Amino acid sequence: MDKRRITQIIAAITTNANINGFLKGNIFKGNTKKICVPGLNCYSCPGALGACPIGSLQAVIGTLRYNFSLYVVGLMSLFGVIFGRFICGWLCPFGLIQDLLYKIPSKKVNVSQKVNNILKYLKYIILALFVIILPMFLVNEFGISPPYFCEYICPAGTLEGGIPLISLNKSLRGAIGYLFAWKIFLLIIIIIASIFIYRPFCRYICPLGAFYSLFNKVSFYKYEVDKNKCTSCNACVHKCKMNIEVYKNPNDSECIRCGECIKICPTKSIKKNLNFKISNMNKLRANDIDTDVKESIVKNRH
Repeated sequence: MDKRRITQIIAAITTNANINGFLKGNIFKGNTKKICVPGLNCYSCPGALGACPIGSLQAVIGTLRYNFSLYVVGLMSLFGVIFGRFICGWLCPFGLIQDLLYKIPSKKVNVSQKVNNILKYLKYIILALFVIILPMFLVNEFGISPPYFCEYICPAGTLEGGIPLISLNKSLRGAIGYLFAWKIFLLIIIIIASIFIYRPFCRYICPLGAFYSLFNKVSFYKYEVDKNKCTSCNACVHKCKMNIEVYKNPNDSECIRCGECIKICPTKSIKKNLNFKISNMNKLRANDIDTDVKESIVKNRH
C-alpha cells in the first residue's frame, strides 16, 4: 500500500471518527461541526466530526448569514491556496471510494480528450447553479433556501448520510420518497461509472473539485517540470488518469496530485515543489546579491 492510499484511509477515518454515531444512528453536533473539513464529506454522516464545505457554503448563502459565509469561503480559499486539488487526490473520503471502485477488475473506459474537455466544465456549472445561484435566489417565505446540491445531486451525502441514517433509524424509513429514490439512482450510476471510468464524479460533477481547481496554478503545492531533463516522451501523459498533458502543463486545473507521473517519468524531470513562492524569493535574493557583488568588483577595479 503506497503513501497516498494510507493518507486517504487515515483522512477518511479521522474525518468520520465518531463511532458512537454509527452505533446510535444519530448525527454528531459537537463544536467541531462548526469547522469545515477539506474534502467532500457529508455533514449528516453519523461518524462525521466536521462540516462539509459545500454543504456549509450552501447553508450560509441560503440563510443570508454573510459573516459566517465569509468564514466558509475564507477557509475553503485557504485550503485551495495551500493545497489546490491535492485535497481531492489525498484527503477526500469520496475520492478514496472512487479510487477503490476503479480497482475492481473490469475493462476500463478511456474518455477521449475531446469529450473530457467538454464534460469537465459541467462541475463549474453545478458549482455556480446549485451551490451559489439557486440557494441565493430561490428561497421560501422565510428567506431560507434548501441546499440544492446536497438535496438533489450529492452521491456522497446519499452514501455517507442518507443510507446509514435510514438503515439505523426505523422512524426515518417512512419518510423515504421519490427524492431519495432519485438520489439512490444517481449514487448507483456514479458507483457503476467509477468502476469503468477513473473518478467520474471528481472530474465532471464535484463542485468542491471545481472550486479547488481554481487555485491549482497558484497554490503553494505545485509540480514542476525540468525542461532540460524532459524528453517529451509522453510517459506521464499515458500514465495520467485525469487526461492531462503533464509535461506541458504540470499545474493543470484537473491535476489531483496523485504523483503517478512523478513515478513513471524515466528522466525524473517532474518534481513536487512545496515552497514555490519562497524558492522564487530566494532566487531573486540570490540574483540581487550576485548583482551587488559584481557591481562592487567593477567599482574596485576602477
